[in-house]
Amino acid sequence: VQLQASGGGLVQPGGSLRLSCTASGSFFSISAMGWFRQAPGKPRELVAGIVSGGNTNYADSAKGRFTISRDKNAAYLQMNSLTSEDTAVYYCNAVVAPSYRIYWGQGTQVTVSS
Repeated sequence: VQLQASGGGLVQPGGSLRLSCTASGSFFSISAMGWFRQAPGKPRELVAGIVSGGNTNYADSAKGRFTISRDKNAAYLQMNSLTSEDTAVYYCNAVVAPSYRIYWGQGTQVTVSS
């Protein structure tokens, strides 16, 4: 299973970005997908997750600003009202059934700066 993340870039404070993550390869199904981020010197943290039934969960820092969605084997993260605190490398992951093994994408850099 390979995960390809894209959509990162440089954006001004208050701006928006939409990240995409597409899973490919041989697998039965994807149970859940999520977005994590890691800023320099900080541990990787969950930003948002979505399970196959559509339920979502968000970090407190993301609530009201970010929206995670999913379409088959792809997940998206719409990020609005970005601040410098959102600057990080964003990673997507997927939990693949039936093994429930977790796969990670390569990361995409998001930089919020004027």
